[in-house]
Amino acid sequence: MMLGTLAEKAGLAVVSHCGDTVTGFAIDHRKVAPGTVFGAFRGANVNGEDFIPAAVAAGAICVVARPEAHVEGAVHIADAEPRRVFARIAAQFFAPFPKTVVAVTGTNGKTSTVEMTRQLWRMAGNSAASIGTLGVTTPDGSVSTGLTTPDIVTFLSNMSGLAREGVSHVAYEASSHGLAQFRGEGAEVSAGAFTNLSRDHLDYHGTMEAYFAAKMRLFDEVVTKGGTAVVWVGDPLSDKGCERARGGGLRVLTVGEQASDDLMGVRLLARIPTQLGQEIEIAHDGQRHQIVLPLIGAYQAANALVAAGLVLATGGEPAATFDALARLQPVRGRLERAAIARSGAPIYVDYAHTPDALEAAIAALSPHVNGRL
Repeated sequence: MMLGTLAEKAGLAVVSHCGDTVTGFAIDHRKVAPGTVFGAFRGANVNGEDFIPAAVAAGAICVVARPEAHVEGAVHIADAEPRRVFARIAAQFFAPFPKTVVAVTGTNGKTSTVEMTRQLWRMAGNSAASIGTLGVTTPDGSVSTGLTTPDIVTFLSNMSGLAREGVSHVAYEASSHGLAQFRGEGAEVSAGAFTNLSRDHLDYHGTMEAYFAAKMRLFDEVVTKGGTAVVWVGDPLSDKGCERARGGGLRVLTVGEQASDDLMGVRLLARIPTQLGQEIEIAHDGQRHQIVLPLIGAYQAANALVAAGLVLATGGEPAATFDALARLQPVRGRLERAAIARSGAPIYVDYAHTPDALEAAIAALSPHVNGRL
C-alpha cells in the first residue's frame, strides 16, 4: 500500500514521496527492510531518534518522530506524540481486525479477566482469542509475547493474523505502560474494563495520580465513543473510573456488591466458599442467578463477573453467559490447582507479583485450610 494512502486514511497529510510503497513497520532499526515505516521514539533508556540514520540506510522510506528529530533521506512525519501517530498509520496497514475487541486495565486481574472473557465467548460459540501476559491464546494454543501489552507492531500484526484465521472476538490486557505508550491502538474497541488500582509501577509513572490517568486512557481515548465501560465497583477509585467513562461518552456497566441490579449492572448478592470453588448469587436485569463457580477466592469471583460483564456488553445473552461461569477453567498461574496431596488437600500455584495480589491469594486460600497456612 502507498504511503500517501495510509497517511490519508489515518487523517494525515504527507507532502512528498506519497507514491512510495510501504512494506512494513518497525520500531527497532534492526528490523527495518526496504519500504519500512520506522517509529523513532524516546524511551526511558534508549532514544530511537539516535537510530534514524541506520534505519534510513537499511531502507526506511518514512520516519515517524518528534518535530525536533533530524531526518534525511526519508519522509519525516513529525508529531509531538509520535507513538500515537505511528499507531494510527500502522493500523491502516495491518487492518482488518477481529470484529469484536475488548480491553481490560487495572493493577490486578487483567490476565484472568481477558482469559475468562475468551472462555465465555468460546462457550457461546464464538471464535475467540486473548492477548496478554500469557501470550496470544487462541482456540489452537498459545504463543508467548513476553510483555503484558506487546509493542504496537507486534500487537497489530497479531490482531491482523487472528482476523485472517477467522477469530471474531479478542480480549486484550491494557497495561498502564501499554496505554501510556499507545501500544494497544488501532483496532476498534467496543468495551473496556477497569478492575482495580493499587500501588504499582510508580518507578515509571511517578505518582498514583499519573498511574490512574494512564489507566483511564482506556476510557478517555481507546474505547469507541458510545461503547461500554465495565467497572468493578469494589475499588476505592471505581467511582472516579465511572465518572471518567461517562465523561468520555461511554455507557457504564457496574459489577460487584455495590453494583446496580438492572440492565447495566451485575450485582454480587452472596458468595460462599466451597472445598474446590465457591457458590455465588448474582442479580442482573431483575433476575437472580445461582452459580457454582469452580474457582476459589473473592478476587477470582470478581474477575469472572467482570468477564461476564464484558460479554454482556458485546451482545452476550445473560442467562447463557451466567450459566457458562460454572464451566470456567482455571487460568494458568492464577490460583491454579496444580495437584491434590495424599491428605486430600489441594495444592495451588499463583504468580502474584504485587503485595495486594499476594494478600488476595492468601485470603482466597484461608477458608480452604481452616485458617492454617
